[in-house]
Amino acid sequence: MIILAIYGLHRYTLVYLYYRYRKNYNPNPPQHFAELPRVTIQLPMYNEQFVIDRLIESVCAIDYPRDRLEIQVLDDSTDETQQVAAEIVDRYAALGHPIVYIHRTNRHGFKAGALDEGLLVAQGEFVAIFDADFVPPPDWLMRVVHHFAEPGIGMVQTRWTHLNRDYSMLTQIEAILLDGHFVLEHGARSRSGDFFNFNGTAGMWRRQAITDAGGWQHDTLTEDTDLSYRSQLAGWKFKYLPDIECPAELPIEMTAFKTQQARWAKGLIQCSKKCLPLIWKSHIPRKQKIEAIYHLTANLSYPLMVVMTALIVPVTIIKSLQGWFQMLIIDLPLFTASTLSIATFYLVSQRVLFPKTWKKTFLYLPGLMALGIGLTVTNTKAVMEALLGIQSAFARTPKYRVAAKGEKSERSAAAKKYRKRLNVIPWIELALGAFFAWAVYYNLVRGNFFTPPFLLIFVGGYWYTGLMSLLQGRFDRWRTGGANTEESSPKPFPVGV
Repeated sequence: MIILAIYGLHRYTLVYLYYRYRKNYNPNPPQHFAELPRVTIQLPMYNEQFVIDRLIESVCAIDYPRDRLEIQVLDDSTDETQQVAAEIVDRYAALGHPIVYIHRTNRHGFKAGALDEGLLVAQGEFVAIFDADFVPPPDWLMRVVHHFAEPGIGMVQTRWTHLNRDYSMLTQIEAILLDGHFVLEHGARSRSGDFFNFNGTAGMWRRQAITDAGGWQHDTLTEDTDLSYRSQLAGWKFKYLPDIECPAELPIEMTAFKTQQARWAKGLIQCSKKCLPLIWKSHIPRKQKIEAIYHLTANLSYPLMVVMTALIVPVTIIKSLQGWFQMLIIDLPLFTASTLSIATFYLVSQRVLFPKTWKKTFLYLPGLMALGIGLTVTNTKAVMEALLGIQSAFARTPKYRVAAKGEKSERSAAAKKYRKRLNVIPWIELALGAFFAWAVYYNLVRGNFFTPPFLLIFVGGYWYTGLMSLLQGRFDRWRTGGANTEESSPKPFPVGV
């Protein structure tokens, strides 16, 4: 709890830095290019059959001179996406758009390998990257490119927004989690001069900044963070522009969300092992080194949560025999540092984004806390694999092209095709939930009414993630009465509601 409290206190620090250095943010570029530079837009994808047309359509609609623009569709797909993507590219190329289709017969290096291979033939001095589920607005490039007129800028990141934020309780919570990252983490680090990372999409690089850092490398699952730290250590400066938005699709199923979170958790720990020795030996200020440690090791909190999960019941039994005094002088301060900091962090981010409606975030806090606890099993496995050096493939997050409740979509066919296989983890989560349900009963019987509300968050978190992982594939069958989901497009079932 003490170590978790230290990470919790760091969240308060980020909120403080965000407001202390708020005057350092200037949304306007200090100067403009006299002549627009040549830009390459890279669209890496792998088995994205249901969203690629939306992506390519939005990118081809970007406002930028065609003789200064190049669009690369970097397709590593192994299914029908190849044919679909090639046909779409041919159609837009025939209309005069500067777009090319590049397909690899192997996935060497996964996304990093595809981006690197695209750079070998790219003609742009600057490179913008969009994942398959993003929909950049037409003015995105013109608003970003002039920030590179400042010679030392190596990368510009823009803020993610969410096409399907209101789809379900799960997507609402996911949106709040990402908002906290993009508003306070990126905002605080960029404004205070600390290192921060490219998020893999919705950003643009100066090609020289990639080259000086040693190029894209694929020895971690978060190649974007890895390259970001190497580039900043090479002397390049990064900019974060929260006023420029780029909407994307949130995962609508629990296993997709858990796959995404596990990849990020494992990748950041891999980056910490690779980059922290370089950072500590560098000549950057100690303040930046300390912030990098907090950033890259934050996911160590998941194994700590598992340890706390194992100990919390016997500890509460002992405390119930010791009275209230110890709870007041020890538990309350630790709870304030480790748990209340999470609530404060996300409430502040929502207040920044939605000053008129942010108070409704209180309704989602119990679910947010519960979901965070429910992720501990999956993410602890990912963190331990990273610590032990166990390699794994880049697991993509399925995208179903779902934006709103009740909207017709191809989700059922996509879900059947791309859904991840279940394993033993959901059953472990259900067992942990049952264990904590027994703990709630035990404490109530012993007359301890202080602890059960806290334990109920564990019950809800483990049962929610476990049940939603096991039952997600049955919702379509229940709604369609067993109909062939590949031939129909039923209304999406709101996961988490």
